[in-house]
Amino acid sequence: MLHRPGHKPSGRSDPDSMTLVEHLAELRRRLIWSLVALLAGAVVAFVLYEPILGFLLRPYCSLLPRGRSCDLLATNLLDGLNLRARVALYGGAMLASPVVFWHLWRFITPGLMERERRLAVPFVVVSVTLFLSGVGLAYFVMHRALAFLQAVGGPHLQFFYTAPNYLRFVLALMVAFGLAFEFPVVLVALELAGVITPAQLASKRRWAIVGIFAAVALLIPSGDPVSLFAMVIPLIGFYEGAIVVGRVVLR
Repeated sequence: MLHRPGHKPSGRSDPDSMTLVEHLAELRRRLIWSLVALLAGAVVAFVLYEPILGFLLRPYCSLLPRGRSCDLLATNLLDGLNLRARVALYGGAMLASPVVFWHLWRFITPGLMERERRLAVPFVVVSVTLFLSGVGLAYFVMHRALAFLQAVGGPHLQFFYTAPNYLRFVLALMVAFGLAFEFPVVLVALELAGVITPAQLASKRRWAIVGIFAAVALLIPSGDPVSLFAMVIPLIGFYEGAIVVGRVVLR
């Protein structure tokens, strides 16, 4: 829980007046609501499995010569069920993201000042927008990433993707981009909590850029330069933006 030294929020959500048991009960309640939203989203994604899978296959299909089927290979009897369950899980997480971010913020807010609690709606809107923007950017560069990975092995290789491997790659890349795009939200939240200051972020700019490159290289599942720079460039921009936003909000 975030708590600003010297400030004691009023009301029943006062973190100083809540016992450890009450903190755990509050966390459990937030987790239950988030899991309910995730389950509901997963049911919707399970029903819409066919159009979702067709959407995820487009980057792969666009690389194939005309007339060749872009169907995925299934080598296990359970591949169909596992594939549908994975699509439902990831799709449900994306659909439930507004609810999850809302309850995350509501769990954090008791330790913030009243003025900062009013940022709940902007926090949720910005978090969801950035997450979906990251997912959209990953989908946009997917075609180029696949083309690079296929071309790097030379012209004598012909690729046939199995359903689990292809879907694992696509979903992992999209989730990685979505989570990475929450980077500025985390920085601004740390600035509000007094953990770091905009001046400290500005002074560590060079080291931050090096760290961003290293983290992205470890985060993206493909390791291709297309995805690497597609993620690094926005994150550096987000870092600079967090400095500006932090100065404005704290002022």
